[in-house]
Amino acid sequence: MSNVNWLTTLGILPLLGAVFVAFLPKTNALAAKRAALATTVFVAIAGIAMATQFQRDNVDLQFVESHSWIPTFGINYAVGVDGIALVLILLSVLLAPIVVLAGWNEASGGRWSAKTFYILILILETMMIGVFAATDVFLFYVFFEAMLVPVYFLIGGFGTGKRSAAAVKFLLYSLFGGLLMLASIIALYVISGEQGGHTFDTVTLSHLQISSTTQNFLFLGFFIAFAIKAPLWPFHTWLPDAADAATPGTSVLLLGVLDKVGTFGMIRYCLTLFPDATKTFTPVILVLAVISIIYGAFLAIGQTDFKRLIAFTSISHFGFITMGIFAMTTQGHSGATLYMFNHGFSTAALFLVAGWMASRRGSSKISDFGGLQRVTPVMAWVFFFAGMSSLALPGLSSFVSEFLVLVGTYTRYPVAAIVGTFGIVLAALYILIPIQRSLHGPIMPGNEGLTDLNLREKIAIAPVIAIILVLGFYPSPLLNVINPTVTHNLSVTGHTDPAPSIEKAGK
Repeated sequence: MSNVNWLTTLGILPLLGAVFVAFLPKTNALAAKRAALATTVFVAIAGIAMATQFQRDNVDLQFVESHSWIPTFGINYAVGVDGIALVLILLSVLLAPIVVLAGWNEASGGRWSAKTFYILILILETMMIGVFAATDVFLFYVFFEAMLVPVYFLIGGFGTGKRSAAAVKFLLYSLFGGLLMLASIIALYVISGEQGGHTFDTVTLSHLQISSTTQNFLFLGFFIAFAIKAPLWPFHTWLPDAADAATPGTSVLLLGVLDKVGTFGMIRYCLTLFPDATKTFTPVILVLAVISIIYGAFLAIGQTDFKRLIAFTSISHFGFITMGIFAMTTQGHSGATLYMFNHGFSTAALFLVAGWMASRRGSSKISDFGGLQRVTPVMAWVFFFAGMSSLALPGLSSFVSEFLVLVGTYTRYPVAAIVGTFGIVLAALYILIPIQRSLHGPIMPGNEGLTDLNLREKIAIAPVIAIILVLGFYPSPLLNVINPTVTHNLSVTGHTDPAPSIEKAGK
């Protein structure tokens, strides 16, 4: 098993599944669905098998592969994972089959056939694996930009409402950020040539001697691209439109996985390549993170549509993740990484159940629901559970993440942590008010004949609920993988945890 090229295998399998689906008859939607589901399940099993081979106490990159790609420019196909990248790859491969099974009928009503829908999903899975595994900065950029293509067509081709406008807005924002990052990558390439040889290798680039002014400009090129992807205030405006127009499954992958590329990039590239610039911009970024927490929560409270509500809650949650990253403490970083994983599943639960509710009712407006607890009790309880997870209720996975982020931030930036804590209070409002309106009270006209979750939907949501519950009580399996990498990364970038201050009694 140790000789298996795990990362390349994981990346190729979805592409092979996409090719297989491409040769199926265009009219046989059921065959395309089954092939996509079988492929994503197989990839998930392979991803779990890879994770069992990961040596959690080894802080070096593992499952490393490097092959010359464009030797003239020193570009390599180079991949490898640390504990953080492994967790996010697991998130990607676990969510993919859930999305396929939960959104069994999402392709109907699209501009193209169901076959096209599942080909795009499988290609996107390859891109998600590649972007977290890449250790060559140019290869990372290729995956970073290539992800935009399937998402653009998934939103524009299979979404609802103003799907074309939302897809274009998503694409333009992401391309703008990508171009800024590309300019910084080219500058790094030139600087590396002046200091020993042109390269795009992440480890080599992290040892370059770069002046403070140059670091600041290059840092901004990367950070703005990642802040748009995350999304962080004020770069967030594309997200509500995209989430509103996309199918629930596409939204799960968009907010659950793709947006994590932004916060992952902050850790992998901003902190390691530009440590001095990171220290310079940390106060500003913490302010942006706190604004995102409060701003996203306030706007979520006023939403009348479930999909836009979930989008704004995610802006608030990404504020917490960014705050944990730039707190520069082991607890903050561990909490932020765990938050990325847990947010993927809590968002998946919300979007999938909200999508099932909307498909039955023909509307995603909160005001169109009421009394679902008596009409569709299973669906109502699942939605309540998903809301409590997003609320970070103790005993559910998001609570552990949020607690670590706030504690880790408080030890170095107490004001940011205290202000950010108000986001938890606001979360109670933006979650409990929609739950009360949609699940309780009198049964609204038009809701009397709604059907409860069927067997397929129950099977799809069951692993999501299980993961949220298990990690709420026992997060150690993930933290044991994350913590060594976090400690190593912070030591390499010159950061240490603040020394505890203990006052003597009576003083």
